[in-house]
Amino acid sequence: MLDYIIVGSGLAGIAFAETLIQNQKSFVVFDNQSQNSSRVAGGLYNPVILKRFSQVWDAERQLALANQFYAQIEAKLQVQVDFKMPIYRKFFSVEEQNNWFAASDKPSLSPFLSTTIVHKKYKAIDSPFGYGEVLHTGYLDTDIFLNAYQSYLKSLAILVPDAFLYEKLQITDNMALYEDFQAKHIVFAEGFGMHANPYFKNLPLDGTKGELFIIKAPDLDIDVIINTSIFILPLGNNLFKVGATYNWEDKTDLPTEEGKVELVERIREILQCEFEIVSHFAGVRPTVNDRRPLLGTHPSHKNMHILNGLGTRGVMLAPAMALDLFEYIESQKPLDKSVDIRRYITSF
Repeated sequence: MLDYIIVGSGLAGIAFAETLIQNQKSFVVFDNQSQNSSRVAGGLYNPVILKRFSQVWDAERQLALANQFYAQIEAKLQVQVDFKMPIYRKFFSVEEQNNWFAASDKPSLSPFLSTTIVHKKYKAIDSPFGYGEVLHTGYLDTDIFLNAYQSYLKSLAILVPDAFLYEKLQITDNMALYEDFQAKHIVFAEGFGMHANPYFKNLPLDGTKGELFIIKAPDLDIDVIINTSIFILPLGNNLFKVGATYNWEDKTDLPTEEGKVELVERIREILQCEFEIVSHFAGVRPTVNDRRPLLGTHPSHKNMHILNGLGTRGVMLAPAMALDLFEYIESQKPLDKSVDIRRYITSF
């Protein structure tokens, strides 16, 4: 008998899978690649909410665990996925500069906000008020990461590239049975696909569609991530990832003309140079109204669990949330009440 069945191999599923490997647990992963939000994500990790100059919830711990987690993956798989890079928040006024300095005085934010205004002039970007530098930031190349880790799971013969059919699942008091697999526990890490899951579909997962570009801009010379109303991330060879839009109505992962127009307008507000759209892609982020993940155990099935709702900060959240769920299942270590699905107990 296996220890676990995992459904989903996006950021959440992989983080849980790696946590199991590090703890010598046996498992199998089901994923038919029907969900793509992890793959097309911007991949940025940033401990500060730059719209309001406030700290991300539990940022210090999440960042420490994420740095360790991705470094271990890089060493194991011999591939670089984590790219350290400063984020520069462009200031639009003296008032924003003052708000930045006020935020940097707060103990929770001082480790992450430089108190020196950056006045570096980048070709093609007008920045009369300079930039604020966020520390301990960068991006995960989620496409390389997912491809490398899924290949690793295939090499271990524990990745099943099939759709998970809920009607075939049998749950008893001490095991989960699915086709030829028996496991002590099953963990659903399906992202927005949770809406098809009969056991958890009533939880308030409200997908938020995001659209991004890869652009080519030979006259843009930035070597940092620029944050304004969008982010501009240098990829090398005059290529830049740019995003993202937020659409709470459209739940498809298809690029739209509306999203294209919005992104083009925002880019033109920032860049004084020509650019070419190389690719345009979209995904539905698994977001929750209270901005907290969905972790825990089904109230009627003690061996059925969920790891979802990582939203726009999945790169930072996934390692910490996977560890928290593992310790909750294996050691009964209580979950933070703000992420425990028992806060939505009336949904079941």
